[in-house]
Amino acid sequence: SYTFITAKKKFDKERTKMGEIKHIGECYCGSIKFEVSGDAAMQAICHCTFCRGWSASPVNGVTAFPAGSMTITKGKEHLKTFAKTEGHNRSWCEKCGGHVFSDHPPYGIIDVYASVLKGFDWKPEVHLNYESTIMPMKDGLPKFKDMPADLGGSGDMVEE
Repeated sequence: SYTFITAKKKFDKERTKMGEIKHIGECYCGSIKFEVSGDAAMQAICHCTFCRGWSASPVNGVTAFPAGSMTITKGKEHLKTFAKTEGHNRSWCEKCGGHVFSDHPPYGIIDVYASVLKGFDWKPEVHLNYESTIMPMKDGLPKFKDMPADLGGSGDMVEE
């Protein structure tokens, strides 16, 4: 069965001189630039009302990395953060309003929005919070009712 802990995939990545995997990203206007090191632990499509409300879209492209893997390389002073719910800190650029990432300290992950990673080969593996969907997707991917058990959810799956 699918779990966050074991969800490791290989993607086309930029390699540093030491061979460490590095992904480059930026906000919409480029005022904030960052690097994320290592493999994404999970790539998913989230259907929860919080992600939908934050992104103003029917779903959110999740790219979860281990906490501490992100480094802001430019524009940290333009980064603003808001937490509607404790432990889910959503960050954006104050200049353009472009979303950058969500930090989830209770789970030890940082969700870097797939669309802000330059040249990243985003391939979702699973749907999260599918019971809340407003945009059903018949794509053959596993669909969690809420979240995997190792991320605090029930771990229950739902049908397409």
